[in-house]
Parts: sequence; C-alpha cells; structure tokens
Amino acid sequence: MRHTILTPVLFATVLLGLFSQAAEPEKLTLHTRSQAQGDDGLKFTYKTVQWDPKKTAVIVCDMWDKHWCRGATGRVGEMAPRMNRFLEDARRRGVLIVHAPSACMGAYKDHPARKRAQEAPKAELPDFLKGWNRKLDSEKDAPWPIDQSDGGCDTPGDKSHRAWKSQIDTLRIDGADAISDSGVEIGNLFRQRGIENVMLVGVHTNMCVIGRPFGLRNMVRFGMNTVLVRDLTDAMYNPQKSPHVSHVRGTELVVEYIERYVCPTITSTDLLGEPAFRFKEDKRPHVAIIVSDDHYHGDKTLPVFADLLRDKYGCYCTVLHGEGTPNIADTEELEKADVAILLIRRLALPKEQLDRFRKFLDSGKPLVALRTASHAFDVKGKAKEGEAEWRTFDADVLGGNYHGHGSNTAGSDIAIVTDKKDHPILTGVEPAKWHSKGSLYNTAPINQDATLLMTGSAGGKTEPVTWIRKYKGGRVFYSSLGHPDDFKREPFRTMLVNAIFWAMDRTPEESRGAGEQESRGAGDGR
Repeated sequence: MRHTILTPVLFATVLLGLFSQAAEPEKLTLHTRSQAQGDDGLKFTYKTVQWDPKKTAVIVCDMWDKHWCRGATGRVGEMAPRMNRFLEDARRRGVLIVHAPSACMGAYKDHPARKRAQEAPKAELPDFLKGWNRKLDSEKDAPWPIDQSDGGCDTPGDKSHRAWKSQIDTLRIDGADAISDSGVEIGNLFRQRGIENVMLVGVHTNMCVIGRPFGLRNMVRFGMNTVLVRDLTDAMYNPQKSPHVSHVRGTELVVEYIERYVCPTITSTDLLGEPAFRFKEDKRPHVAIIVSDDHYHGDKTLPVFADLLRDKYGCYCTVLHGEGTPNIADTEELEKADVAILLIRRLALPKEQLDRFRKFLDSGKPLVALRTASHAFDVKGKAKEGEAEWRTFDADVLGGNYHGHGSNTAGSDIAIVTDKKDHPILTGVEPAKWHSKGSLYNTAPINQDATLLMTGSAGGKTEPVTWIRKYKGGRVFYSSLGHPDDFKREPFRTMLVNAIFWAMDRTPEESRGAGEQESRGAGDGR
C-alpha cells in the first residue's frame, strides 16, 4: 500500500481547498411561477432555480412610514414584520439589500448605506435607468387588469398628498445594506458587486414596483434575472372599481399580469420555510393543490383549474408543484390550508414532506383526490434514502382498492348512481351519463364505509369511479377521473368544484359571498 506524504506546501493547499469548499455560500433555491396565454389557453410554468446569494439583491420598493391612503398605510404596517424577517434571512445568506423609499433620501443623507450607493463607481449604463418604464415590448396590447383611477385608494375621503418621510421603521437597515431611489445609482452598485439576480418586494405592485427606474420592467431590461416576491407586495386598488373584486384578488390580478408579460414570481416561503404571507382581510378558503404528474398532464390542468377557483369561486389557491419529480415545493402551505387536492403518481417524497401531508390528514383536514392519487405514494418498496412511501394510502385514506386499469383507447362510460343524484357533489352535474377518454380503473371492492356516487363501464365491466368517506374525521372525496380531457367537460368540472366545497363543508356561494363582503368592507373604510 502506498502512502502519500503531505509536505507543508501540499498540506496548506489541501487546507485551503477544504476552507474554500466550506466557505462556498449555500445557493438560494427558488420556486418560480410564470404564465403564458396561448392559442390553446392559459399555461402555467413552474421552475426550480438556484441563485448565488453573492450575486443577488433584494430591492425594497416604497415601504414608506405613511401613505396618503389609510388602507395602504395599514397594509404596509401589517406586511412589514414578515418582510423584515425575509430581509434578515436574505442578508444572513449574503444577499445585498437595497432600500428604495422613493423621495425620502434626505432622511438618510448621512447614513453609511446611503453613501454606499452614492459612492459606487460610475459604470456604463443604459439611459432607461434614469426614468420610469411604462411598458415593455412584451406588454404590447396586453389589457391592464384593474382600474386604478383616482389613485386606487380603498378608504373613502383620503386625498392624495405627500405623507411619507422615510421607510417604515419596522424594516431594519443594516450597515452592509444600500439606500437609493435612483436607477442609475443602483445600476452602478450592481455592476460593482456583480449582481445578476434581483428580487423585488414592496408597494405598490401596479405602480412603483413595476414602473420605477429600479422597478421590475427596468431590471428585466437591464438584463437581471428578476422575480417579484408575490406575497410581499400590495396593489393600489379600490374594489368599488373595475373589475369589482376584493382588494386581495385585485393584487393577485396584477401579479398574474406580471407573470404573463414581465417576469416570474416567487413567495417568501422559499427563504423562510413558512406558509406565504396573507393579509388578515383575506378570508377566502385556502385550497392547496399537490401535483407532480406528467402522466395525465395534471401539471398543466390543475394550475389552470386553480385560476378558475380564484377568479370564479373566490378561493385562495396555492399550487404545491413537483415539476414531475418526487420533491413537492412549499408543502409548508398545508399548515394553513382548508382543503388539499392531490394528483401525483408513484412518488416517494422526502420524509419531511410526506410527514406534513400525514399531519394535515391526521388533523381531520379534508382531501380531494383524483386519478393516480390512488397509488400516489406507492413505489413498490423502491424508496431511496431520505424518502418515504405510503403503500397503503389508497386503502387507509381513500377507502379504495386500485389494481390496474382497462384499455387506454376504449375510455369509460360514466354514470351517476341513481339514488345519489341529489347529493351536493352531484348538484348541477349534467348529463348524468357521459364518456371519459380515461381508461377505467379497477377499484372494486371499495371500503364498506364509502358512499358510491358514480360508476364507470368498459368492455362489459363496471367499476366504482367516484366515492366519499371520512378519514380521522375529515371528509375525503376520490374519483378515478382526471384525464386531461375530463377537465374540458362541464360535468367533471362542476363535480370537482362541488367536491372541493363539500369537503370544506361550505358552498361556492358562501365563498363568493365572503369575497363580495370583503369588497364592500373596503369601501366602508374598514
């Protein structure tokens, strides 16, 4: 056996190499969401990206101490503690924090963070960083989602005036940070630091965040990898104006516009590992959609369905997306969810993720499961180290008995069980019989405590297709439907909406009513 003798020089080299590896900053893992409107409808794209924190900056836009609109001031104060924790965590990881309270630079004229921005070496920069950016080429002919006339204030009687003097004190400014409201100064600083990635937080999404010299549009034009932190922002929108939705939905509409035409978004969950921030006025039911299925294109159909739930049924939806892999992003959202929708196929998840799902169900929370959810966590004993499977999930929770399926080409004839046609889940589901392109799942016999709602037939064989039961006190709905073509069919969509609200023991009308009440409340100055 040969032994390597380390000379002092070689020993020092090895130590230096080990130290360099240890000093390598941990990458920021972000889960981005973007949208595109195509000829075949809306498409959502979810991606996991990794950024070098040393090449990343967070710009804090206009988190003023006071706004002329009382509603805006209140929401900034409510959001600021969560934002401060986000900034502290980003700073700890080596991210540059740039505070940009516009028109308040006088309050910081002697602050070292202000001088840092002013003293950055002048770089060769594009002229557009000197001013506002009203629109990118990608926004050509794009309809603006909300009416922001009269300043968009949601508290009556407030008149526009300059009320701000500084950034809100809740946000700590560190000696290593920078302060500037100048696109040129920030551009110089970014060139000096080698910044390539930018996260925007602050207000207001439809005005300063998107348009200021350091805003989203200009950062995109400047060549930065740019994202909006969508749960740490707020819009100036009065629900009494078009499109007459709640204030929180109005902000979501602006976020969706940004995702389609400007840049992707993330949530603060990516750094903090907590459910996304929500304003206390947001009383909408929380639907968490767990999907990582490229077999039946659930990765495409369910995010679009979530948009329908937001827009038409007044839900707050989070899509916990695995991008076709056994790694579901943001399962922390299950802590606050009112109902979960599950569509994944034969995935062994990281143990902590499956544990969160088990905890959700053990607490009596409701579940709506579709198609391959019957074998969601069964990888036939082939889980890797650190992963966990739940091979008996079908029998334990769903009360099912999946054991294969019929012809992929024959599809199945779906029928409502006659004496169950008046069940709330089947209200408005017409016609009572239709054809699904999805193969017929072999599911019989189902658990005796399950109530059968629909059957399917193919090749002279009839099987249970849709049923309900309870698990740990929580309502459970399962249907082997969920083929991409099913989402195009009105009976299936109606049934799925009904099932979601039945599982939560509420009605779609109650959810829509809560949104309308919130909208009216904003106009009353509450």
